Amino acid sequence: MEPLFEKLKKEGKANPQRLVLPESMEERNMTAANLMLAEGTGKITLIGKKDDILAKAKELNLSNIGKARFVDNENSNETEKYAQLFYELRKNKGVTIEDARKKVKNPLYLGCLLVKAGEADGMVSGAIHATSDVLRPAFQILKTAPGVNSVSGAFIMVLPEDKAKVYGEKGMLVFADCAVMPDPTKEELAQTAILTAKTAKELAGITPRVAMLSFSTKGSAQHDKVTKIVNATAKAKAIDPTLNIDGELQADAAIVEAVAELKAQGSPVAGKATVLVFPNLEVGNIAYKLVQRLGGATAVGPILQGLAAPVNDLSRGCNADEIYKTLLITSNQAINRDK
Repeated sequence: MEPLFEKLKKEGKANPQRLVLPESMEERNMTAANLMLAEGTGKITLIGKKDDILAKAKELNLSNIGKARFVDNENSNETEKYAQLFYELRKNKGVTIEDARKKVKNPLYLGCLLVKAGEADGMVSGAIHATSDVLRPAFQILKTAPGVNSVSGAFIMVLPEDKAKVYGEKGMLVFADCAVMPDPTKEELAQTAILTAKTAKELAGITPRVAMLSFSTKGSAQHDKVTKIVNATAKAKAIDPTLNIDGELQADAAIVEAVAELKAQGSPVAGKATVLVFPNLEVGNIAYKLVQRLGGATAVGPILQGLAAPVNDLSRGCNADEIYKTLLITSNQAINRDK
């Protein structure tokens, strides 16, 4: 296992967090939950009928599932207080108590309500649901963190050994936004930069040096898209004057010292960036997948940033190990949120 996850396991054992897996009958989720419960790296809540979950766990020879907490989304005696909570949160949007009672039968909504009620510290889902299905209840129930009005998705790119010696720090770079906002404003890009720097420091354990990427470096091209990156960089600096950030920078100027010497002399970031903020989702999503597939990097994420409490999405093609690692990431986010 990568050093990053060994670190997260150690932190999880020292301070186990309460994590919800709403897709509880899904085999990959059950396998990941069983491992976390066996290690003591987290406390798991599974949503569904306890007897059905335990019967399937027995079929799969998962002996630790019984240590989980179980919440039956079909049992109104168990869910009524969460329906009342959802009603209070959404009544000004026209939601009735009957609407709320129907909504809590949806495990993704009930999972977020457990977090909102203070009965869980975070949630992981998406193995059998689309990203939009994961995000919708998170936005409606948990909303964004104080001072934040947008959510973004980061990937920690764990580089292969030969590239790790040259780029990033400790063999890692952090990319964003690669998952959520198709066409961010300058304000949203600024928030993404600040949040991704936080992810780099707290989760990856690396020094954030943030490069705001463009097809231009320091005025080499003139375009409204370039101006937006320049303004986003200034906005991020104004919000957090301690942030080590620079832009606009081309990708090679951001990570290659020789190129930085030619294109961006005197930049505190150019040539040694550890955080790459892309101008839009199209670029970010394509970039991380190319680095993953052609460059041989391991892509850890998406790590959702900006929510008031940790909720993370899974790829529907994920395996049990990836779910387990996402649980460790969510645990770390919850620990740092408490701090």
